[in-house]
Amino acid sequence: MDYMKFSFKSFTRTCAHALACGALFTFGSVQHSNAQGLFATAIKVNDRSITNFEIDERIKFLGLLRAPGDHKKLAREQLIEDRLKLGAAQSVGISPTREEVDAGMGEFAGRVNLETAEFIKAINAGGVSEDAFRAFVLSGLAWRQLVQAKFGSRITVSEEDVDRLIAASGSGGGIRVLLSEIIMPAPPSQAAAVQERAERISQITSTAAFASEARRYSASPSKARSGRLDWLPITQLPAPLRPLLLGLAPGEITDPIPLQNAIALFQLRGIEESDVPEPKYAAIEYAAYYISGGRTDETLAAARKVQSRVDRCDDLYGVAKGQDPSVLDRDSKKPSEIPTDIALELAKMDPGETSTALTRADGQTLVVLMLCGRTPELEQEVDRAELSLGLQNQRLASFSKGYLEELRADARIVEK
Repeated sequence: MDYMKFSFKSFTRTCAHALACGALFTFGSVQHSNAQGLFATAIKVNDRSITNFEIDERIKFLGLLRAPGDHKKLAREQLIEDRLKLGAAQSVGISPTREEVDAGMGEFAGRVNLETAEFIKAINAGGVSEDAFRAFVLSGLAWRQLVQAKFGSRITVSEEDVDRLIAASGSGGGIRVLLSEIIMPAPPSQAAAVQERAERISQITSTAAFASEARRYSASPSKARSGRLDWLPITQLPAPLRPLLLGLAPGEITDPIPLQNAIALFQLRGIEESDVPEPKYAAIEYAAYYISGGRTDETLAAARKVQSRVDRCDDLYGVAKGQDPSVLDRDSKKPSEIPTDIALELAKMDPGETSTALTRADGQTLVVLMLCGRTPELEQEVDRAELSLGLQNQRLASFSKGYLEELRADARIVEK
């Protein structure tokens, strides 16, 4: 891996003029001192160094990706793990080729609908080098190859395992859950503080304490009910949330779930099964009316006026009449295509109901969200091969997490 190296070329060119050299000597010495500090070792992981420069670039990278949490703390943690992953992979002869890393960079850039060159240009503008991006992808790719080689042969998924998953997902019967929720706004300026608060709340062990936090911090309409929701079919909730909830025991709370400009927490209060299958949906139709100004008393009052005027999605056209067309969106999408925060709100609604829990534009735009309707999915054959692969990946992820914790426990980590 090639790492960026500091260059004094610009300083040397400046010093070509003798008079300027004398004038800049003191300034140049300060630059040299700062450069030494920038490239000094900040963390030692076994025999591998992490420099201040690498930490600074990772912080900027996390900022560009809008990752939740404290970016300074997260950057140090990620880079420590990167060193552990690379060291473990290289110790058994695993080293991804340049072509594999290039492909990984392309895959990552593709997640935001950019070509690799376009993505690199965008992060360069934010102060992040191609080398930093390459290092980020390299460690992840090496770790994936190592975990697959080390644990892949141990993972088996039986037909009974797939049957149980089908039943749990609602295809073979009805499962509904009784939840409490906390949805906390987390605009960029408050993201670190809200993440820290969410991590604290996730450790709560009582429903009463969770209810108290919901009344204090939640922005969802359920705040007035201490965060308590009515029984919901598991199939009505976003697919990524279902296994998290099914893995809880009553009273337990999910880890913080990052949403757009928000963080969510759910506490399981109850779960029921029946022989009656819950409906699955082919499409969800919804509308969103946008009010500039963020979440303020004034915008919330304006949102309440809108809510008092509408009983169905068609009524929003009258509200938006004469305004810029961008203030109103109406969509019909597959459940898997709906943003998670919107899907969560829609799951709690009946057609014609509205919510003002969400924002857009980094918290500067309040969203009045309305459910128009749901289109049931026609019964179709389950893709058992896809479900089996999903179970394999889940189990591989569990092995991966345990192995990384083991490597960290055995490592010599010195932070300077």
